[in-house]
Amino acid sequence: MKIGIIGATGYGGLELIRFLHNHKEMSELHLFTSSEEGVSFSHKFGHLTHIVDHTLQKIDDEQLAKLDVVFTSTPAGVASKIMPTLLHTGPKLIDLSGDFRLKDRQLYTQWYKKEAADEKALAQSVYGLSEWNANKIKVAPLIANPGCYPTATLLSVLPLIKEGLIDATQLIIDAKSGYSGAGNKPSQTTHFSEANEGFSIYKVNEHQHIPEIEQSIAQFTDVTTTITFNTHLVPMTRGILTTAYAPLVGSATEQSLVHCLQQVYANHPFVRVITDATTVNTARVKGSNYCDILVRVDQRTNRATIICAIDNLVKGAAGQAIQNMNIQFGLPETTGLDVVPLFI
Repeated sequence: MKIGIIGATGYGGLELIRFLHNHKEMSELHLFTSSEEGVSFSHKFGHLTHIVDHTLQKIDDEQLAKLDVVFTSTPAGVASKIMPTLLHTGPKLIDLSGDFRLKDRQLYTQWYKKEAADEKALAQSVYGLSEWNANKIKVAPLIANPGCYPTATLLSVLPLIKEGLIDATQLIIDAKSGYSGAGNKPSQTTHFSEANEGFSIYKVNEHQHIPEIEQSIAQFTDVTTTITFNTHLVPMTRGILTTAYAPLVGSATEQSLVHCLQQVYANHPFVRVITDATTVNTARVKGSNYCDILVRVDQRTNRATIICAIDNLVKGAAGQAIQNMNIQFGLPETTGLDVVPLFI
């Protein structure tokens, strides 16, 4: 396959390159830029010297149309200007930004503070939650890759909501992320002197992933709800840990919740339902496309605690994007992604 990446110099782009480099079906890789045309990629990123010495190319629709797959790993509001002109010109399109996730254009403008994508292009986009939407992903001309927080949240709670085991109308999610989720552009928030030795909450009740999670719960479970969702920054480079709380429904037990998760993900190689440990750690999925889920029930409160860990740059971004590409081309989902987590 001939593959192109727009936005390759960001963390998501770097991770796409890392995994695609060992993807057995990739024959060509093209890296596109809006501002650094002609620059050697390995000159910018010395760790890729003699590995990825590609020259950054100008974004050109004619060149992009010759490819089999185009990934956009760009800031919000950029892909929505690029993707519509590429639709049905040849390549499969996979967007890692949030531009095509929300089907309600007014909702996108409200939460992202950006102009929404073209209505026709948005109508053709498919939400790329790999384990839940594979049938539509297979035939999609444009995939809206899920956000990192929604990926962890949805994978851990969707089975339990769909089976009526937890009350989604009282769902509370506490989410924590490493600083790579903020991208590689320096800011006061991510400055080492202010980020190190600190633990902060941000976008209180205002995170743009809230409507994405609510929309997906409705899409995959037919349950309409509003959630309480808040995000925190942890002084580490990568990783996401979400902790969801919800009351049990009827006679649901911890055993029935665990069984439900095991049944749903029995044939999904990247989701691991943890039963033989008392904790979940982001280090155990670091650098990999794995998703670890642990569920516990507090009998005193009759409430479930559902914990999920992913690498925000892999399962939460580039890894899931490649997993979706594999689904589109009829390849095993693990192709190019079957790596051992880094852990240390």
